[in-house]
Amino acid sequence: METLLQDVRFGFRMLVKSPGFTIVAVLTVALGIGANAAIFSLVNGILLQPLPYSHPEQLVSVRATYPPGALAAMREQVHTMEVGGYSEGHELNLTRRGDPVRLTSTLVSAELFSILGVRPELGRTLYPGEDRAGQDNYVVLSHALWEQRFGRDVTIIGRSIELEGISREVIGVMPADFHFPSPKTQLWLPLHNDPRAQGYWADDFMPVIGRLRPGATLHQADAEIQLFQSHVGEFFPWPMPKAWNADVNVVPLQSGMVANIRTRLLLLLGAVGMVLLIACANVANLMLSRAATREKEIAVRSALGAGRQRIIEQLLTESVVLAALGGLVGLAFARAGLWLLRAKLPPDTPRLTDVHLDWRVLVFAALVSLVTGLLFGLAPALQFSRGNFVESMNSGGRGAAASVSQRLRGGLVVGEVAFAMLLVISAGLLIRSFWALSHISPGFQSEHVVTARITPNQSFCNDAARCLAFYHVLLDKLQSSPGVSTAALVNDLPLGGTVTKRSVRVEEYLNPIAGLQPLLWLHAVTPNYFHVMQIPLLSGRGFTPADESGPPVVIMTAASARKFWPGQDAIGKHMQFARDKEWRTVVGVLADVRAYDLQNTVPTWIDGAVYSPYSPRASMEDGRIPSDMSIVMQTALDDAKIESTLRGIVNSLNPEAPVSAVRSMGAVVSSAVSTPASTTSLFVTFAGLALALGLIGIYGVLAFLVSKRTREIGIRVALGAQRSHVLWLVLKEGAKFTAVGITLGLAAAFAVTRWLSSELYGVSASDPFTYVGVALLMALMSMLACYVPARRAMSVDPLIALRND
Repeated sequence: METLLQDVRFGFRMLVKSPGFTIVAVLTVALGIGANAAIFSLVNGILLQPLPYSHPEQLVSVRATYPPGALAAMREQVHTMEVGGYSEGHELNLTRRGDPVRLTSTLVSAELFSILGVRPELGRTLYPGEDRAGQDNYVVLSHALWEQRFGRDVTIIGRSIELEGISREVIGVMPADFHFPSPKTQLWLPLHNDPRAQGYWADDFMPVIGRLRPGATLHQADAEIQLFQSHVGEFFPWPMPKAWNADVNVVPLQSGMVANIRTRLLLLLGAVGMVLLIACANVANLMLSRAATREKEIAVRSALGAGRQRIIEQLLTESVVLAALGGLVGLAFARAGLWLLRAKLPPDTPRLTDVHLDWRVLVFAALVSLVTGLLFGLAPALQFSRGNFVESMNSGGRGAAASVSQRLRGGLVVGEVAFAMLLVISAGLLIRSFWALSHISPGFQSEHVVTARITPNQSFCNDAARCLAFYHVLLDKLQSSPGVSTAALVNDLPLGGTVTKRSVRVEEYLNPIAGLQPLLWLHAVTPNYFHVMQIPLLSGRGFTPADESGPPVVIMTAASARKFWPGQDAIGKHMQFARDKEWRTVVGVLADVRAYDLQNTVPTWIDGAVYSPYSPRASMEDGRIPSDMSIVMQTALDDAKIESTLRGIVNSLNPEAPVSAVRSMGAVVSSAVSTPASTTSLFVTFAGLALALGLIGIYGVLAFLVSKRTREIGIRVALGAQRSHVLWLVLKEGAKFTAVGITLGLAAAFAVTRWLSSELYGVSASDPFTYVGVALLMALMSMLACYVPARRAMSVDPLIALRND
């Protein structure tokens, strides 16, 4: 310990003596460690840290969805675990408490809170059976909603609040750190389980979670759930396709919650790991350069009795001290980087609220600092372990170039170029993918179009005539407002995340799955909608006001028309919504709109899309017309002004109807690419760091080479060598490093980038344009990095060089 402390003190003194070297090395290491600590914070908080529930190792997720009826059957027949379901994303109005507000709720089975093992901060959660029809008139508040809307009023427990016109008793407030299933949830309502209702087997196909019973294993639960799946179709009132939930399995709950982001986080962790390796190689080259100036010092130490092991220990200690300083600065970078990551990542990223710099991150940073110090300190230490100290003494420093292994320095630079190539190629692929995705035509016009959601209570729209009159007057008043050119209504806004489904019978269409009717996405619109959104009509006609009360008509999307009537004209064909008596005539075919996301027009479980006039015939599965509608407006006004105008009009017509989500369609489209945008921007950042560090490495090696070959270059010039020959002498060394590094980087990219395939759109993981472009970019940038030391070599004065020598 005494020797170690002595080495540490000496190491600090040596670093203080060379402030320029120390600052450059510390900042280089800090960048690598800071980036790694920030990304590890994400990995730790999202993937590694146990869920904040009681005995989280017992919690599992059933990788399938089931309706309430199937969940009830599962409760009775599955014995290895206690199961519960939830359905998130349900929106409802809170009224009679100031301005009406739209809230996001999650419907849960009564057992869900006990399965998770969480207790409320105030009151209680649901008792068994309180999710049955007639016994479910309760609500549990999130801590944020209780704080923001109810002013932390502890007397709220046992009192009633009005949600969607229904009075519900507040029975509990959850803790501030409870965010299941996502931070969007503001309150929890019990499922309305009614075996007499059609939706008991048809609506709300829900994810299912469970808690293993004592003695049960994950393997046993998986086997039992597959056995249950083999016969659950017998309970349905209609035939279920054999492929439904055929791949069901049981996984740990934590794995199920983060499955969609796991690959992305591991890719980012691998990227910052490469940045750290490049930083290590850079600092190792700096250490080798510095070590070359200390050969005489080391030789004196050896002559005075210091053994090779003692010298290596001293050099490694200095490296670790340097890395420790870099680690401390890196933690400051990590703190700032984590703040940026939170801002960059989509807010619905699972467990994002659990991410912070905790003791695990500090331990990780300490270990990375130690390993980093050993890695970049190993090169000069091993070099000295093979050195001839007597020869160094006799050379008077002239043998430095021979003592420092040029092969080792070149190998480090080759590694830097290869890793930088791999990262830049990955970033290039993501950039091309993001470019393709962001330049997809969504099928509608987003410029100068502003949208807002109007959400009267569903009970208000139980009277269809009253609901339609409200919206017609609203449209008339809005279109007569200054700054608004025209406006229309739609129930499901494109890229809005909601899907209204309807089962249909299609004329002349035979479903490949016998007994199963196709599912269509029902868009209820007013006649002016296609004009406002500038969606082209390919054939037939659009809607007119007369269609709201005349013979029932629909407009099909082009892809749906091709699917149901391939090679035929869809105009004049017919379809019938489930539980309707009337057949509807197709009067138009509309161009496809990327309504679900920018890659898909409809979700995979939907067979097509259809538009219907917003009228009493545009009913949902439960027979009611949609109550919450989105207004789309062509306007030159900004969002704040149009929101003020809209709120005033709505409040005059229905004071209990909230106005929310006022934003331009451009913002809607931008949010649809937020996830690939965040991944791409992070990879570009890391690739930029890697490229810069790699180029600095090439520059450093060649600058050192020129400084140590000054005498040789001076002699060459004195003997008649042209400056172009000197230029080529230096550039040739840089070109050799670059060529080998580019070759290795290309080979590594071909092998590794296939893991990026899930993050790419419209571009192959082996896209030749990207590979060739990055290789040319790397070659050009490397030659520019080589030019500065080469130019210095060209300006060597032979008389000065020989006199100094």
